[in-house]
Amino acid sequence: MDQPALPSVQLRCTQCGSELHPDAGQIFITCPACQSTVYLDKSRVVFHWYLAPTVDEAKARGQLAQWMAGNQTVKDLDKKARLVGQAFEYFPLWYFKCQVNHKEVVYLEPAAAISITELRHLTLPAGDLRKYEPALDAQAHAPSVPLEAAQKWLAEGQPRVQPEHVMETALVHIPLYTFKYGFQNQTYTALVEAATGKTLANLFPAKAETPYLLAGGVTALTFACLALIPIVGAAANDGESLGLALAACAGLGVCAAPILFAIAAWVAAKV
Repeated sequence: MDQPALPSVQLRCTQCGSELHPDAGQIFITCPACQSTVYLDKSRVVFHWYLAPTVDEAKARGQLAQWMAGNQTVKDLDKKARLVGQAFEYFPLWYFKCQVNHKEVVYLEPAAAISITELRHLTLPAGDLRKYEPALDAQAHAPSVPLEAAQKWLAEGQPRVQPEHVMETALVHIPLYTFKYGFQNQTYTALVEAATGKTLANLFPAKAETPYLLAGGVTALTFACLALIPIVGAAANDGESLGLALAACAGLGVCAAPILFAIAAWVAAKV
């Protein structure tokens, strides 16, 4: 990544206002006066935070397996998938605290290229953010998306957030486990956010909808046909015929219900 050039204007700490003197190519810096950690984006200085991990590798694997066994993925994905790779890093996000419709709202935008766009929907409580530490540099993914680009995404989103609505801007590194797994000759990626254990994925082997739609369609068609029986009996203008039609409808419905339930259970067990 090309490091931003040193600006010709004075850089001052966003916390105490002290002048900062970064070395050439330096983008992460600690204020010598107040010890705040900041990030240099061209001529901008913003707070630099990180989110401390609470989930270790074993627990992250467990969270991934639990997600694979959930209702969104294909049956027994946790047993059929094959883990082919994993990695841990602190991934950068642009953090915007905004005033929208008289409420404080936090928006997140990726500060580096990533395929899992669900990161935008993470919840990062301000109380859990800590000052970034230089010891994390070896595991930290360097930002590559300029602040101006993230601000543009924010202004083009829904709702549209203009610069005057932004109360606070920061760079936050969040702990992520990246898992790659194989299923039916395809490789997929899932993320486990290591502060909350939340699993994120854009593309994954999802449950097939067709069997469920067929089962629902057969059920609807069956009961629609049964509903026609009393209508036909009523059309005969004969009380006895209507009574027989109602009895037939009820009897056939009682017989059809367990069969349809068994079909639905079979689909749920196989798909």
